[in-house]
Amino acid sequence: MRTNRQGIIVWFQHMKNLRQIKRYGHLIYTSKKLKYAVLYVDQGDVDDIEKKLLRLSFVSKIDRSYKPFIRTNYENAKPDKAKQYDYKMGI
Repeated sequence: MRTNRQGIIVWFQHMKNLRQIKRYGHLIYTSKKLKYAVLYVDQGDVDDIEKKLLRLSFVSKIDRSYKPFIRTNYENAKPDKAKQYDYKMGI
């Protein structure tokens, strides 16, 4: 069974604190210039982990990713037939 996961963007002050941030989830990406890290955590634990991370003195702020809540099934997914014909002709 797959667990539902959600991304958290953690803004921090120094790169040396990255090792402590790594303990709270699966680290995907870090930016040295902008000083943020992207973590993936289980959706059920997002609130608890967010509170724990905010308690750390070097964490500036935390943003959540809303990707799991965005609808990806589109109603009009079929392209227009005239456009399909033009693509086949190479126009």
